[in-house]
Amino acid sequence: MKPPRTMPRTCLFLLLLLYHLAPPLAAATDADALLAVKSALDTSHRLPWSAATAPALCTAWPGVRQCDANGRVTKLVLENLNLTGSLTTPLLAPLRELRVLSLKSNALSGAIPDNLAAALPNLKLLYLSGNRLQGRLPASLALLRRATVLVLSDNDLSGGIPRELASGVPRLTALMLDGNRLTGPVPALPQPTLRRLDVSRNRLEGQIPAVLARRFNASSFERNAGLCGPPLAAPCVQAPLSPATAAFAPFPPPGGGRRRSRKVAIVVGCSVAGAVLLALLLAAAVMACRRGRNKRVAGDVDKGGPETAEEDAHHQQQHQQHSANALPAAANAAAVGGGREFSWEREGIGKLVFCGGGAEEMSYSLEELLRASAETLGRGEAGSTYKAVMETGFIVTVKRMRCGDAAAGVGAAEFGRRAEELGRVRHPNVVALRAYFQAKEERLLVYDYYPNGSLFSLIHGSRPSSKGKPLHWTSCMKIAEDIAAGLLHLHQTPAAPIVHGNLKPSNVLLGPDFESCLTDYGLVPALAAADASSAVSLLYRAPETRSASAMANACFTPASDVYSFGVLLLELLTGRAPPQDLVELRGDEDVIPAWVRAAREEEMTESGGESAASAGGGGAEEKLGALIGVAALCVAADSGRRPATVEVLRMVREARAEAMSSSNSSDRSPARWSDALVGAPPHREHGTESFAERD
Repeated sequence: MKPPRTMPRTCLFLLLLLYHLAPPLAAATDADALLAVKSALDTSHRLPWSAATAPALCTAWPGVRQCDANGRVTKLVLENLNLTGSLTTPLLAPLRELRVLSLKSNALSGAIPDNLAAALPNLKLLYLSGNRLQGRLPASLALLRRATVLVLSDNDLSGGIPRELASGVPRLTALMLDGNRLTGPVPALPQPTLRRLDVSRNRLEGQIPAVLARRFNASSFERNAGLCGPPLAAPCVQAPLSPATAAFAPFPPPGGGRRRSRKVAIVVGCSVAGAVLLALLLAAAVMACRRGRNKRVAGDVDKGGPETAEEDAHHQQQHQQHSANALPAAANAAAVGGGREFSWEREGIGKLVFCGGGAEEMSYSLEELLRASAETLGRGEAGSTYKAVMETGFIVTVKRMRCGDAAAGVGAAEFGRRAEELGRVRHPNVVALRAYFQAKEERLLVYDYYPNGSLFSLIHGSRPSSKGKPLHWTSCMKIAEDIAAGLLHLHQTPAAPIVHGNLKPSNVLLGPDFESCLTDYGLVPALAAADASSAVSLLYRAPETRSASAMANACFTPASDVYSFGVLLLELLTGRAPPQDLVELRGDEDVIPAWVRAAREEEMTESGGESAASAGGGGAEEKLGALIGVAALCVAADSGRRPATVEVLRMVREARAEAMSSSNSSDRSPARWSDALVGAPPHREHGTESFAERD
């Protein structure tokens, strides 16, 4: 007998019902998991969780600090609660969406689960300090690919530090293992993001790896009787020849063999002397060749170079000119930086100055920086930017300022004062300036290196001639808030407001967790000294800063930064830079919203309806409406009519919070953008997790 025809419809109805019930079921799953945690660990009944309040766990349960849009717990902080018992995989596995887990200052015992990474694949920050954990550090910790902070201090852990940590955990910024019973050597940890390391008060032994000795001071390694070498005062002593080896020493030759011994000694001595002489000659030849090459390379760099790939792409968008040499120009620029570009003659060399406390965390010498291999990242009006890889594997970004900076009347003392001021800026959405250098006509700024590229690359792709695409609305909201937060921090600097002066997508970098971070800020004197501004840069500049006289007088203000933010926001929403006449004709309130809507609809049509712009359904445009309104206010021709930076951030946050609250569970971000943007909360929290901050 045939099955009834209503069966498929019934199945479809059940599937749809389950789909719409997915968020409540997910929340219930997390609630059940947390109640299991309470039952296993909270023997003193300090946690007031109950099944009756489970539907409100994200807002009413103490310790649950954050949930994502689907109601899954992403941040759990249970500190100083006298929790006892052991952490097990079945206990933690249901909480798969956890990003932050802090159980410090309790009485937990037992071992760290071997498959913690499989149970919590999204974990970024782990705090287990101040407990009674025992056993070995599992090598599987290296499988926490998204982890940035591991704090396991003051426990009873034993065994060695897993060597796998050196090749895994690529985003690691802090590793705290002090106050345990760890033995064996300290592995070389080459991660360029590593800023804090503490393995003191253990039983480690052996020589401290050079890559760590150059970056951390003695306090990171003290009270390990077996450790030696810099930065500790205890030298590493070579082991003496063992008695077993000495027993096999050759017998002295008989009397008749003394002449042969002298002949052998003479031959060996002559051979060694010849080899040493040959090595000296070869070394002299290599130094001469290298000196000549460095002079040629330095000369090429000082003469400037082709426009960046970004400027070529924007010229194509603005003037519809297809230049055949755009990619070769970018390739040539990269080729120039392929060698060792940071070498000069010793005469008149300056001093590398660390600022903002960077000397304690990033201690490397000027010689190491000058010997670093360099790769050109880009060229702009303020100077050229390089990726510098030191022999230790440590990576920094170096901006080589144009000589025009000095020509603009910025003396050495003023440059140093300004660099010190910029070096004190610390914010999660601002790239930290770590050091600076100046000598004669050379001026360098050393920043953290961010390997995830820039906002320009995210919008326009890896090819400079490719057409940009608008991003998913959640990404637009998150990026806009990050940039506005960084900009407000610069404008609210206690000493004096720091004006960015050159805000555009290529000067917004993507951090380890794909947060947006401002770079090239505060370089207004260098911009004023530039010979001419490209059409690309003028597009982002406020009308009052475009004239030659305005550039000469450096008429950049927080209001001009707000204008640049508005233009950048329009490019973020549409995937293309707005034409100049659009911004100038903004008197009609419908012009800018209509252009944004048309650009996103055009991209949706070209992609067949499957795109970042169309993701989230028809409600995506409604969610972006408030953001479009913010952009329109920011690009007002009259600087007095633009909102203050604090108002810009407030409006963006309100727009994002409203959009997130009205979003249903079917909204998803496309695969081309990190899920870190989608799951992030509307308001960034900074609580007590100091390691979560950039520096």
